[in-house]
Amino acid sequence: MPILTLEGLTKTFPNGTMALKGVDLSIEPGTVHGLLGANGAGKSTLIKILAGAIQASDGRIEWQGEERAWNGPAAPKAAGIATIYQHVPLVPTLSAMENILLDRSGLWRNDRLARDKVRRIVTDLGHPFALDALVGDLPIGKRQMVAIVAALTADAQLIIMDEPTASLAGHERDNVYATIWRLKAEGRTVLFISHFIDEIMALTDNVTILRDGRAVLAARTADLGEKDIADAIAGRAVVALSRDGKTRSGGPVVLTLEGLASPGKLAPTDLTLHQGEIIGIAGLLGSGRSELLHAIFGADRQASGIVQLDGKPVARRTDEAVMAGLALVPEDRASQGYVPLLSIADNIALSDDSGPLKPGEHERMAAQSAIGQLGIKARDADALPTELSGGNAQKVVIAKWLKPRTRVLMLDEPTAGIDIGARTDILRLIRDLADDGLPVLLVSSEFEELIAICDRILVMRDGRFVTEVDPACVDETDLILAAGGSRADVSEGIVA
Repeated sequence: MPILTLEGLTKTFPNGTMALKGVDLSIEPGTVHGLLGANGAGKSTLIKILAGAIQASDGRIEWQGEERAWNGPAAPKAAGIATIYQHVPLVPTLSAMENILLDRSGLWRNDRLARDKVRRIVTDLGHPFALDALVGDLPIGKRQMVAIVAALTADAQLIIMDEPTASLAGHERDNVYATIWRLKAEGRTVLFISHFIDEIMALTDNVTILRDGRAVLAARTADLGEKDIADAIAGRAVVALSRDGKTRSGGPVVLTLEGLASPGKLAPTDLTLHQGEIIGIAGLLGSGRSELLHAIFGADRQASGIVQLDGKPVARRTDEAVMAGLALVPEDRASQGYVPLLSIADNIALSDDSGPLKPGEHERMAAQSAIGQLGIKARDADALPTELSGGNAQKVVIAKWLKPRTRVLMLDEPTAGIDIGARTDILRLIRDLADDGLPVLLVSSEFEELIAICDRILVMRDGRFVTEVDPACVDETDLILAAGGSRADVSEGIVA
């Protein structure tokens, strides 16, 4: 009998977004079950429902043969389900031991039996961290292990691991893999969420793939190949935009990187970007894509190496980068891209030398011109970005940087969370800007977008470029395999 069964699970949010559209899922006890899907496929929503963080709109959850309805995170925990999120919610000012026992009621600080149990588990795992160490002082891999030990201490029968290796170094991944095999050997069950196909192939017994809120594939892992999984993840048209056949990489070099690196984030990286060229950066979560853009932009103060614009070095500060002509459209537009309480005109004027506000008639006319040029659907330049759709708000963020001094435009997930029509508008805008000579660095999880508009695509994994591909010669499946494909260090043998 399955330990967990989902039947027809749906979730519709108040804004009308339907994140899950009748998902069926069955997990056998004592197995490792893989869950994959592209960004926006519904994985995070499904995990939150299982963890009791949100409730499903419809459908059934059956846990150990009984229908259940979680009314909060405490219910699944009490039933024996532990969720380990990618961004582990630990208390940095408490020790590892204190964090592990934090959910316990009563005088847990003096609970000798509980502490002895934690020590035994940590010993069995090979002492991956010091129990008296402050969690805030631990690297991310050890914090991940603290969360795993907390789940084991609570005697969880199903442990949900959400991208547990996305931000880990190789040896830290080995600890997680070894722990998963130990859990399985003990008869526990693991729901393992990952973007890395090689991990899924090596670690799991069964796999379910979500796409657009539906389970499109459920099978034994042994019956699948990496290409089968990649095809199921991709399997949809993202943009109504085909390659235009133009080559834009023959112009003069505008941006040069030499040995640009950041400890624990980015290996020494070299890159040249030509006038009017669009370079796509493909990679999965934790590959170092955003970290690369932040290092170029001077937002990472630990970064070292050389960034040159038109042959001149750029100082390692964001204000110097802006003055030199670097522009960054960040991934999180709502908190980093625009100021919600300022008008469109005010936001567009933010990147001017004069800084904020209030914009005069010249700035207002420039904003009105941008509204027309980018097709921003707004009543006028005094509208707030929060009044706009996601796609139109993103166009405001891009418009902020369309100034004569901008020499390189860097875009981090510019089409995330917006509808298909707005996506196509933004991609056409990027293509038009490049045709006018503006070089572009484009990070996107939608690999079909990169194939549609880029001149070159560089694939990142573990903070470094692993290959360069010609977009005219690959498809989305090829990129998924390159970004999340085989790594020899992922195998059952590492824990033998």
